[in-house]
Amino acid sequence: MIDLSVNSDVIHDVGLVIFDKDGTLIELHHYWSQMVALRARLICEALGLGREHEAGLRWALGVDESAGCLRPGGPVGLKKREIVIKAAFDYLDGIGRADTLRLCEQAFERADEISSADLSRFIRPIRGAVSLMAALRDRGCRVALATVDVSRRARLAMEYMGVSDTLDLLVGGEEVARSKPDPEMIHIILDRLGVDRSQAVMVGDALNDVQMGANAGLKASIGVLTGFATAGQMRTLTPFIVRDVSELAVRSRDNPVDTL
Repeated sequence: MIDLSVNSDVIHDVGLVIFDKDGTLIELHHYWSQMVALRARLICEALGLGREHEAGLRWALGVDESAGCLRPGGPVGLKKREIVIKAAFDYLDGIGRADTLRLCEQAFERADEISSADLSRFIRPIRGAVSLMAALRDRGCRVALATVDVSRRARLAMEYMGVSDTLDLLVGGEEVARSKPDPEMIHIILDRLGVDRSQAVMVGDALNDVQMGANAGLKASIGVLTGFATAGQMRTLTPFIVRDVSELAVRSRDNPVDTL
């Protein structure tokens, strides 16, 4: 058990911290804007479509290039993979290109292969993420990941960041029937690790993450401002808000002044 400092507050008796991935541990826009651009290019190359349709696909998948961020409604970064693929299919169907579902799936698979060979192009850890996960492990707190990304992609990201050994469990979007903010992911994590919800904390950048923690009845949910949600939006769901995970400090029960 540890105590977790959040600004001037302390959350006591924490045995498990559950993290979202994108926007919480990894820079959100950089990762997904790169992946979406790659997916759109591969789809358009396969269909002989011009750059205007690459731009149209990037928007449909959730990238607002004029604002330099992801669209708040997603789908990328918020929804499960099959929903993002369906968004690409719907865009193509709307311009008269029918029966492209399998082509979109193949383009996504090819994008996975290409990106996996050069993760440095896609992944930028958020400040404090690696040290926080290591501190939690070193002080006996269990750590889990709950992400809408597919498990194999999430594992590659964690390996690239060098934090795989800090994780007790990773649950990806393909493992649940109901995505965030439904608490199914958290229920799986609690059941598999044998941790009571009263000892668990959720950390995420999206309202769906924080709401998922509340729906699961966790001890607390912490909102970080490195992704989708603003401080004002977060305050409607939780009193625990930080700019990024570097502002969280771990205190072991044996050494109450121990911090990151």
